[in-house]
Amino acid sequence: MLPFLRRIHEPKGWAILAALALAFAIAGPLVLEDQYLLILGKFCCYAMVALAVDLVWGFAGILSLGHALFFSLGGYAMGMYLLRSVGKGGVYKSDLPDFMVFLDWKELPWFWYGFDMFSFAVLMSVLVPAALGLVFGYFAFRSRIKGVYFSIITQALTFAAMLLFFRNETGFGGNNGLTDFKTLYGYSLRDPATMGFLFSLSVLALALAYIACRYLTVSKFGAVLTAIRDDEPKARFSGYNTLSYKWFAWTFSAALAGVAGALYVPQVGIINPSEMEPSGSIEAVIWVAVGGRGTLAGPILGAFLVNGAKSFFTAVAPDYWLFFLGFLFVLVTLFLPQGLLGLGMMLKTKGALRGK
Repeated sequence: MLPFLRRIHEPKGWAILAALALAFAIAGPLVLEDQYLLILGKFCCYAMVALAVDLVWGFAGILSLGHALFFSLGGYAMGMYLLRSVGKGGVYKSDLPDFMVFLDWKELPWFWYGFDMFSFAVLMSVLVPAALGLVFGYFAFRSRIKGVYFSIITQALTFAAMLLFFRNETGFGGNNGLTDFKTLYGYSLRDPATMGFLFSLSVLALALAYIACRYLTVSKFGAVLTAIRDDEPKARFSGYNTLSYKWFAWTFSAALAGVAGALYVPQVGIINPSEMEPSGSIEAVIWVAVGGRGTLAGPILGAFLVNGAKSFFTAVAPDYWLFFLGFLFVLVTLFLPQGLLGLGMMLKTKGALRGK
């Protein structure tokens, strides 16, 4: 598998990746059971978040501990549409979502307007995370905040948003969040055909996200990002506006995480503030570290492997999952600084040297 992941870095490999993604998107719903479609669909969404983190951490040296916020905002935007599409089919037979009726809300809050339209919800799932990333990134990068300080601020921002969304009066369902979704664009979410469509859409979105990130990183833009990661003062002295490069990468990364959240929610059937917990962002960093920081393909591999292990441990030995995750992170940090993809490249290099 690792040789293939290295080959898709090549120009021809992009076409191979697109063809395989299309084939898997078509064949998956035909051969996989519904439960596996949901699991793999979720993993594709997680892999998109890993790509988003790797774009800013692996190539620009910006360690984010707040991407769970962007992921959740995209998920809430889609969840608001799914809840509004229920209409009067809820428990209380009201135009208002059930949780608002339960909390004795009299009218729909202004920020829920427009979410009865699918296109608006899709647009907001991209624009809201991107707008937050745009504003936050401007002030953070303009102030030249970086390193551990930037990481702490992103985590603090995510934690503050989580506490805000936990409050019932904010209008996002409080502790329970948004759930009890029934249809997506008129199609039942419990219909196997809908599940298969969401899985296929997640696979194709992941492939497109990889191609977009790869296009950016192999261009001059990616070269400048790498220069900023390695020595930002020198890059700035060379005449590059490092603020603009980091700002764009950060905003694009936030939007990508929002798209992942929008695809995630219809498949799991719920979105609540727990998705913003700091552990979620930390896990995304672990996916990138395990797979291989700065490789793009590695984070996808890491997201699938780590979440596959999580599914196994939570089913067989749930009490040991966090211990295993911590051990895995320490192991990678000490012995595999380039992740699994880097290990494969190192072994190939050693084999070539022995052959000589």
